[in-house]
Amino acid sequence: MKIRFFTPFLFLVPIFLFSQNASDKIIYFDSIGKDASKENHSSYRIIKDFYTEKDLYQVNDYYKSGVLKMEGNSKTKDGLSREGEYTYYYENGKKEKTENYIKSRLNGNLSEWYENGSPKLKGENIDSESAIDSDIKIYDFWNSKNEHTVAKGYGWYEDEGENFIAQGNIKNGFKDGEWKGFDKDLKYQYIDLYNEGKFISGKSKNSEDIIKEYTVLESRPMPKKGINDFYQFIGTNFVITKEAIKNKVSGKLIIQFIIEKDGKITEPKILKSLGYGLDEEAIRIITSYENWIPAQQRGVPVRVKYSIPLTI
Repeated sequence: MKIRFFTPFLFLVPIFLFSQNASDKIIYFDSIGKDASKENHSSYRIIKDFYTEKDLYQVNDYYKSGVLKMEGNSKTKDGLSREGEYTYYYENGKKEKTENYIKSRLNGNLSEWYENGSPKLKGENIDSESAIDSDIKIYDFWNSKNEHTVAKGYGWYEDEGENFIAQGNIKNGFKDGEWKGFDKDLKYQYIDLYNEGKFISGKSKNSEDIIKEYTVLESRPMPKKGINDFYQFIGTNFVITKEAIKNKVSGKLIIQFIIEKDGKITEPKILKSLGYGLDEEAIRIITSYENWIPAQQRGVPVRVKYSIPLTI
């Protein structure tokens, strides 16, 4: 349950108002992170010096109350190329988590706290064997009763978050043996088997008692004919507009979209625009390609956000 403190709001709002300048950009979000209007937002982001060219852009997220929610830096002004330490806060102003990024990948120290300020976890994000994602190595963990159940990389981990329940043994910092949990969003329970951090296999069961067995925890979305077919489709069918040709427009356009559970593309959004009708053409061509295999988690299809650069 979130605790709202109204006294800090009186001090934080004036600071926010005076720290903003004409070169900053504000983006409003709804409760699930989609773009929203100023009147209907749940949180908002300020990208400092958005309209200037620089190596790093400061990105701050705020609760609707004006309390700082997250702070960090991005190499790109869209806020998506994370670099360095990111810090997250509860709405009462206390730290929730700190983590580190190198070239947008989690890498380095990780710390978490409970809403009352008590320590929750100390660990490290390290490169996985696939060299694509990161694995968490847990050194210390305290449960909600402030019991130190994992110390120096060994012990019992049991946690419940907004979207999950998970419990299992930690050996040398990694998951080991049988791990049980429940995904509150997708509404399935699961049992996963690990050997010193390496995932072996798992079995999930949903609310309809449908059982899925899997040997891969997560799989990314992929075009049915392969990623090369997807890019070939774009290259063959993308039409550069007359306005763009006339104005000799060139550069990189970035488009983001959702790949749904059935493999269809929805919610296209331009993250980096080139204008002159090229944004609209990018949306047209991306949404006309629907032959995707959806992402999966524990054998269950899930919707994911995807973004690609297009060089004109």
